[in-house]
Amino acid sequence: MSDITRRSLITRGSAVAAGAVAGGGLLATPASASEKTSGLTPGQALARLRAGNRRYVSSRMAGPNRSRGRRVAQAEGQTPFASILSCSDSRVPPELVFDRGLGDLFIVRLAGNVTSPEGVGSLEFAAEEFGVPLIVVMGHEACGAVKATKAALEDPNFKASENVGALAKSIAPSVEAAKKAGAKDIVESAINFNAKRQARILRQNPILAPRIADGRLAIVSARYDLETGRVSFL
Repeated sequence: MSDITRRSLITRGSAVAAGAVAGGGLLATPASASEKTSGLTPGQALARLRAGNRRYVSSRMAGPNRSRGRRVAQAEGQTPFASILSCSDSRVPPELVFDRGLGDLFIVRLAGNVTSPEGVGSLEFAAEEFGVPLIVVMGHEACGAVKATKAALEDPNFKASENVGALAKSIAPSVEAAKKAGAKDIVESAINFNAKRQARILRQNPILAPRIADGRLAIVSARYDLETGRVSFL
C-alpha cells in the first residue's frame, strides 16, 4: 500500500472517529443542536414529532436541545411544544422515541395512558401556562395495563387494590370495544381503542375544547411499536 493511500485511510478514519465522539455514535448527527420550540402551530408540532421518530427508528438521532446552553436557558422557564400522555412502561420513553431534548415535551406518564384527574390537570396546565399546541395520547404494543384489564374482566375472582381497580375501570371500555369489534387479538386492538378513547375524553374537556375550537390546540392518538420503535398516529 502506498504512503498516499495509507495517509488517506488514516485521515478518513480519524474523521469518522471524531464524528462518532461528537455525535454519540456512528449514525448520530451533531448533538444538541438548538431548535426553536415556542410559537409552533399544532401542525408544525406534529411534524416535528414525526421527524424525530423517523430519526429514532433509523438510529440517526440528532439529540437536539441537550446542550449546556439549553439547560441554562430552560432554567429560566420551559417552552414545551407538545404534551405527551403515555404509558409508564419503561420501554416507552417519549424524549427518546421522538428524539427531543430539554424543555421540548411536557410529559404525563400513567399506566395505560389513562386520563386520571391528576393527569388531565397536568395537561390543562401545560395548555394554559405554556400554550402547548399539541397533545399526543400514546399507547404501545403489549401494554401490561391493558392485558391486566382484560384478565380482570374475564376473572370474576380477580382482586386488586382500589387504585389498580380505578385504572382497570378506565381501560375496560376499550377492551369491551375490541371484543365487540370481533378483533382477533383483543389486547392489541384494545390498545388502539384505548388511545383513541382517552384522546376523545380530552377533546371534550372544558379547558381544552375551546383551544381546539379556535385552532390553538390539537389532540391526537398514537401507538408505539416496541420492536421497530415506530410511532403510528391513529
